[in-house]
Amino acid sequence: MSSITEAEKLCFEAILNMADGYVLDYNDANFGAFFRKHRIEIHGPRYRTHGTSKAKKLRAFWEQDPDQTVAQVLSEMLDAYEANCSISGSAMNSVALIKCREATSRLSGNTKTSEETNSKRFLDIQFDVPSVEKLPVEPQVAAIIEARLKEAQTAFTAGAHLSVIFLCGSVLEGVLLGAAQKDPAKFNQSAASPKGTDGKVKRFHEWNLAQLINAAHDIDLISLDVKMFSHALRGFRNYIHPYEQLSQDFTPDEH
Repeated sequence: MSSITEAEKLCFEAILNMADGYVLDYNDANFGAFFRKHRIEIHGPRYRTHGTSKAKKLRAFWEQDPDQTVAQVLSEMLDAYEANCSISGSAMNSVALIKCREATSRLSGNTKTSEETNSKRFLDIQFDVPSVEKLPVEPQVAAIIEARLKEAQTAFTAGAHLSVIFLCGSVLEGVLLGAAQKDPAKFNQSAASPKGTDGKVKRFHEWNLAQLINAAHDIDLISLDVKMFSHALRGFRNYIHPYEQLSQDFTPDEH
């Protein structure tokens, strides 16, 4: 049996669109033909332990067969997924695809190659600037945020990596401050809201980014993973102070 993990299975389920029993756009005939190239009778009784759909047979396959075989088959399916996306022009789930490629490399024993390849794949992903229309900020501020996001993309392409961090940090602070001003009662009543010496909640312009992040999570505006990422971004943004960067002996790169 293979050593494929539950987390890896979830990524393959998403990439191969297996929720409704299908696997990509394979029909029964070409699904069987595909596996026969690998000397596997996927429609045989061995792979019907979970059921008779293509997805259930694939799940039985990756549970029962050895790592090398599973890696070879799944790697070729990922190639088909990428080709289908390119031909149809449909959006590619790049992050999940990287995880799947990493899994096939691990299963085949090419761990070092996997790390190098997936690092390059991740850096090659082109992230679209998200729509800012629904952000809890004023329209004039939304236009500034959108411009800064686009400038961050330009800076990344130009190799201005420190500038990317500063721009993204300013966007984060602008969005959270806008959220606080839109719903002041929730932010002020948060257990994470900063208090002055008089015990009263400080005015929003006195809040720092860490306090905005913590309060936003406390009132369930952002999830835990977003909170953690936001604090990581805030930490890197502190390198705007040259002596802070000097003391850490840190030079940001594209990673």
